[in-house]
Amino acid sequence: MLFVRPGRLADLDALEHMARTAQPVLHSLPHDRRALEARVALSEDSFRADVDFPGEEFYLFVLEDSESGKLMGTASIVAAAGYSDPFYAFRNDALIHASRELHVNRKIHALTMSHELTGKSRLAGYYIDPSLRGEPAAHLMSRARMMYIAANRRRFTPEVFSLLLGVTDENGVSPFWEAVGRKFFGRNFADIEIESGGRSRTFIAEVMPTYPIYVPLLPEAAQRVLGEPDSKALLAYEIHLEEGFETDRFIDIFDAGPVVTAQVDRSVCVTRNETRVVRESGENVANGSTYLIAHNGADGEFRCVLGNLAEGKDAGASLPHAARAALGVEEGDAVRCVPLHPPHRDEHSGDAQ
Repeated sequence: MLFVRPGRLADLDALEHMARTAQPVLHSLPHDRRALEARVALSEDSFRADVDFPGEEFYLFVLEDSESGKLMGTASIVAAAGYSDPFYAFRNDALIHASRELHVNRKIHALTMSHELTGKSRLAGYYIDPSLRGEPAAHLMSRARMMYIAANRRRFTPEVFSLLLGVTDENGVSPFWEAVGRKFFGRNFADIEIESGGRSRTFIAEVMPTYPIYVPLLPEAAQRVLGEPDSKALLAYEIHLEEGFETDRFIDIFDAGPVVTAQVDRSVCVTRNETRVVRESGENVANGSTYLIAHNGADGEFRCVLGNLAEGKDAGASLPHAARAALGVEEGDAVRCVPLHPPHRDEHSGDAQ
């Protein structure tokens, strides 16, 4: 059974392998082993800490196969993006250029470098093993983070955002980077990706243009990809939308990928939450629906799995032994349950909290 849990220092070898093989680059997993070890240690401390408001905390999650013990993926949450240095993105503004004498009134889009996202909680560092790149595992790895946020509200800001991969060609070349970024950095996209620290380095402000970039002046290839997710990011994009994220006026400063934002109070993991009591079961419920099932344990422990449950929270959570073991729960314990594919958001609401 696949389950999500916090990463730990014992996972360092597997995480180092992911850091070196993941494409695109995972900013949350440095290639340098010492830096990676410090990152994982920070995550361990963050999960255990008594937090009243978001700060420099970093939460690293891993996807584990309970049968083999192999790690199959990772994802993370940055409690406050740009905590040490501002987090940079382009804001897509609409400017009006008008002349009464010429009878001209034109709305022109322009990109302005912004750090308005600084301080907001960010979903980051998503990676899943290529052998598992199907919908259920991808949902579990991505949305377990929102299950954790929904159950630990004080640790995060009321609004969260996620930056998705922008369009690149088969050789990893970004049309937007070639039109904008390369003009100022004079270097390859991948090199700056690694050095940018997740868009939170001061050299971005030192090198990138401070004046608006008028979109009509860009090559058509660059204009076409503004705010568009790469084909490799389409499933992640759809998962975010289903959770309640929406596209915003911001785009990535390097590859023009979409920035999606969500109000935590309106996310599916809050509005569709059902608190259920665990019941023993010899096998999965045959005619139930698939749910994300999570449990917060003592000392920062957290687990999340997928399982079939009968409709109606009064039916409890009848879980087979493998699911109970992965969650670390026993009969009578309470678990947080959210439908994997909920009906229309306006039809009903769960135990939002």
